[in-house]
Amino acid sequence: MTYWLSKVFSKLACLLPNGFAMGLGEILGHVTWWAVPKKRRDMAVGQVIRCLGVDRQEGLRIARASWERFGPMIMEVMRFPVTVGRMKDFVRIEGEEYLAEGLKEGKGAVIATSHAGNWELMGGALCQAGFPIVGVAQKQKEAGFNKFINEYRRLIGMHITYKTDVREMYKLMGEGKVIGLLSDQDSDIRDGIRFPWFGGQLTNFVKGPAVLARFRGAPLYPGFITRHPDGTHTITIHPRIKVEKTSDKEADIRKAVMEVSAVLERHIRSHAEEWFWLHNRWKSINEERTPEDIARDTAEQAKWRERGL
Repeated sequence: MTYWLSKVFSKLACLLPNGFAMGLGEILGHVTWWAVPKKRRDMAVGQVIRCLGVDRQEGLRIARASWERFGPMIMEVMRFPVTVGRMKDFVRIEGEEYLAEGLKEGKGAVIATSHAGNWELMGGALCQAGFPIVGVAQKQKEAGFNKFINEYRRLIGMHITYKTDVREMYKLMGEGKVIGLLSDQDSDIRDGIRFPWFGGQLTNFVKGPAVLARFRGAPLYPGFITRHPDGTHTITIHPRIKVEKTSDKEADIRKAVMEVSAVLERHIRSHAEEWFWLHNRWKSINEERTPEDIARDTAEQAKWRERGL
């Protein structure tokens, strides 16, 4: 049922003029903000305040805008059938020469992106520009919607694999594909890498993009999409981050993840309203740290500072 309801909604959205559809999306974002649990809203505001050093009023504005942008984003996804052949009308790409140059090495590539802007549109626009993008997805709990969203991802040119299928990712990189990974959310505290971020807050990071790039000797690129007031978007592919392959695997991966995180922080500071602040980014740090963890983290930070990392 969810699949067919999504298809009907998409059909209606495609019949509307783009400006009118985006206006409805903005209304949807405004209305649903009040359905977000107060505890979640307060958590988001607190994260904004701690990271950006703003007052509560500005923190509330940014957190609310972060949620409300999902309305237009949903409408953009629903309108994929009519935008797939007109991507250049909606999306401009900066830095695509970096990605094109890296792919000439024949080892594939990795793009580390984030939950900022319309990342679904980003993958489609890069595909339509001729890049062989593989979207790494998390299977949705609702089977009907999972079928729908993957169908639309394929419609705009993406190959889809699930985040649990690492073996397929390696195989596809060997075929010269570009693996797109959302790399900004909290990781399991046992599997992530912890280091200070946003003013020294100890933060847990996923290491998947660096691990993939290091294994294949492939280039790693931070890349993000930004929405403009007129409804168009700009994708920015940043210069390559070289993942070293020394005898110290842990240090190689850590260094690359820290470089990606620095680019991500600059992007978030420049486009604060577009990042998903309602995700509990520091959950694993705040809820799972024991006194032993704190002692270990303190010792670990000292060790890496000695190495200049």
